[in-house]
Amino acid sequence: MNRISEVSFRAVSLTTASRFAEASELYRAVFGYLDPVYGLNPRLLGALASNGGSVVGILDESDKLVAFAYGFCGTDRRGFYHYSQSAVVAAEQQGRGLGRMLKHAQREVALSHGMSRMRWTYDPAQIRNAHFNLDVLGARGRWYAPDMYGPGTDRVVVEWDLTVEQPKSVDESALTKLVVPTDPAELRRGFEGLLGQGLAAVSCRRLADGSGAYYFGSVDDA
Repeated sequence: MNRISEVSFRAVSLTTASRFAEASELYRAVFGYLDPVYGLNPRLLGALASNGGSVVGILDESDKLVAFAYGFCGTDRRGFYHYSQSAVVAAEQQGRGLGRMLKHAQREVALSHGMSRMRWTYDPAQIRNAHFNLDVLGARGRWYAPDMYGPGTDRVVVEWDLTVEQPKSVDESALTKLVVPTDPAELRRGFEGLLGQGLAAVSCRRLADGSGAYYFGSVDDA
């Protein structure tokens, strides 16, 4: 029997001080943060939950919080969007589809507040995470943020159309391919060059030799 079928999980919005504290503790545990500077204030989660933000969690059968995500409203010249700041899954629960449950729970919150787009960032060198964002969810890599959190922390900013129920199929033969290089500087140049041409990252796949490749298409077709 598949292990995931042996346990029942449910997605909920977190609304109480005790849940916010539990989420903050899970956040520190997953990321291994010991310095208070990198902690997550439970009161901030409460403020977000009460003012249009998303503070969602996944509970197991014992009502224990095993994953959570939070986000808030952002804006640009195109209007408002929901920004997902962070999503964490307890180490022993990873690989069970909880990341997808979190993102879809955030999607429901965003839609309920009238927003049709969601953004977040990820490390472009992380092939598995890229595949999840682009192929599983159907988000599109639209912008590149060099050294977003300091030196060596380049990030891709993705945008997810919340009005689309299922990810669009991707024809890799019609797209521009970028094999992921081992040199971070080369990866940065590749992304910035292709995004600068008006393309968007629409897929990321593991290759037979163990490396990965991104596929870029036009923004209009993405």
